[in-house]
Amino acid sequence: MLMGVAIALQWPFGLYAGGLLGLQRQVLLNGITVALATLRGAGAVLVLWLVSPTVIAFFAWQVVISLLQTGFAAMFLWRSLPASRQRSRFRFDRLQSIWRFAAGMSGITILSVILMQLDKIILSRVLSLEMFGYYTLASVVAMSLSRLSTPLFSALYPRFTQLVAEGNEQVLARLYHRSSQLMSVIILPPAIIIALFAREILAIWTQSASTVEHSWLILSLLIIGTALNGLMILPYALQLAYGWTRLTFFFNLVAVVLLVPLIYLMTSAYGAVGAASVWVMLNSSYVMINIQLMHRRLLSGEMLRWYGKDVGIPLLATLATAATGRWLLPVGMTPVGNFFWVAVTALLTLVAAILTAPQIRRTVFKRIGRSTLQLGY
Repeated sequence: MLMGVAIALQWPFGLYAGGLLGLQRQVLLNGITVALATLRGAGAVLVLWLVSPTVIAFFAWQVVISLLQTGFAAMFLWRSLPASRQRSRFRFDRLQSIWRFAAGMSGITILSVILMQLDKIILSRVLSLEMFGYYTLASVVAMSLSRLSTPLFSALYPRFTQLVAEGNEQVLARLYHRSSQLMSVIILPPAIIIALFAREILAIWTQSASTVEHSWLILSLLIIGTALNGLMILPYALQLAYGWTRLTFFFNLVAVVLLVPLIYLMTSAYGAVGAASVWVMLNSSYVMINIQLMHRRLLSGEMLRWYGKDVGIPLLATLATAATGRWLLPVGMTPVGNFFWVAVTALLTLVAAILTAPQIRRTVFKRIGRSTLQLGY
């Protein structure tokens, strides 16, 4: 019962958190989330240690934290809302005006969950338990890349929506390209490093030759697909800002229909590597097809700039730098030596991405210049 109460108390938090994001109070929301997450974990340890080492005590603490989290989010949301002379009341007509958008979002969410889990459902029935374990391990590492892209979506989607509502397409286009270049700088260096140095990274992490041998190629493919998926997050945010859910909904629907037989056939022929290849194919189709369809309707004329300056040039620079590091990697290095080699290569790859993303490069140089002037004074 306590578990159900804790879950029920967390449900309104999503509503209040969405309101804070819409008001562009991301820093405040992050502060609430971090503080309460710390209390949730550390407090649970103290309760089990000092009060009562029982499951009931643990879930009772979760209820308290869930109540505090939702309460703080609600309080700060109401305080952040602009003052109004009208009394607050429920407006059913507002829900009616956005029901198509809400239905589209719900459909996209459901289809996205299916797409993310479809491979595991099929593989659990086709592969041996051992190979499925290797695939799951590689999938966990690859999907961790989304932790870098999701915060950028949360920060920029409300701003995109505001600019669309104001009809300020010129500023929107500048922000779209600037943020897309930032996404490339954030996503591409770690993805390419992991893809090219999957053997060394897995060896350092797992210290298991068998795990490395069975997982490295799967990880390389999955991380490539996840990176392509990350690059599509901001174009997706742009579509949502315009209230256009139909493109992604139907694209995901077609993908679900095609992926079931494709994953089965590729897995039957090539094992887990075949399933990972399907993930690359899916996200490559998003980049190659979805972007072209989107820019026919939204920010027309900006597509080539996205492919070139925002993504293409940083991609080539990071790939060339990381590939050079891979080619020059000495044979027979110790795990410690491999760690430092990969770390230095990753740093150089990040520098290459920054230098080849024009707007990010200018921002970094300006900040370096300001820091130099401040040190001079």
